[in-house]
Amino acid sequence: MTPPPPDHGEEAPAGSIRLDKWLWHARFAKSRSRAAALVESGAVRLNSARVVKPATPVRIGDGLSFALAGRIHVLRVRALGTRRGPAPEARGLYLDLDAASPALEPDREAGK
Repeated sequence: MTPPPPDHGEEAPAGSIRLDKWLWHARFAKSRSRAAALVESGAVRLNSARVVKPATPVRIGDGLSFALAGRIHVLRVRALGTRRGPAPEARGLYLDLDAASPALEPDREAGK
């Protein structure tokens, strides 16, 4: 009997997944390297704590917040995902807790 092929670190998510992979699967970043850069910049908070390591594990029920594209995203992780699928599939990975928040705009009164 032959042994199974090596895994190379790409396991199916059992109880957690890397933060950069989750952001990529949920389509908040166009590539995994961009997701990693977002995390390394210190812009992402996991359960209210700032994280800077892309390999930080994310679990179902965790809260995420980050600013991206002029909007502050506040999310609850609903699923871990196994691939980067289409947008409707990606939206199923999280619950947007701040869906009614307006986009960030410069303070127009401050410029006067």
